[in-house]
Amino acid sequence: MATALPSEQVRITTDPTTEPFWQAAKERRLVAPRCGACGHFRLPPTPYCPECQSAEVDWVELAGRAVVYSFAVVHGFPGLPDVTLVPAVVDLPDAPGARLVSNIVGVDPEAVEIGMELTVDFHPIADGWLLPVFRPAADE
Repeated sequence: MATALPSEQVRITTDPTTEPFWQAAKERRLVAPRCGACGHFRLPPTPYCPECQSAEVDWVELAGRAVVYSFAVVHGFPGLPDVTLVPAVVDLPDAPGARLVSNIVGVDPEAVEIGMELTVDFHPIADGWLLPVFRPAADE
């Protein structure tokens, strides 16, 4: 079964550009930055829009749906030989053009496929933060 890394193994660092993403995750909300000038979504968060270079940003709350764009299956992790991870790049339908790198959890790795529909979940990590991870959608 695919899982996330143990909580104490994952630490994050925030800055003014990424802080809104992590604060929303702490509240179990998935958000994405959208340019306030041209409307382009961008993940990971960046200080300037890659399309128009504006610094204006609106943080949009997403429904938490995603679709597998790409993935790998990792058997074992340094110091954790029995862990199976499924790191993935997911498309976010509510944020056209934005993709997020995350993990798929709670699934047999053999069942994961490109195009699979997912829903967000939140995994506790170090220092009280929550990490967005994804599970197969209920109708899968």
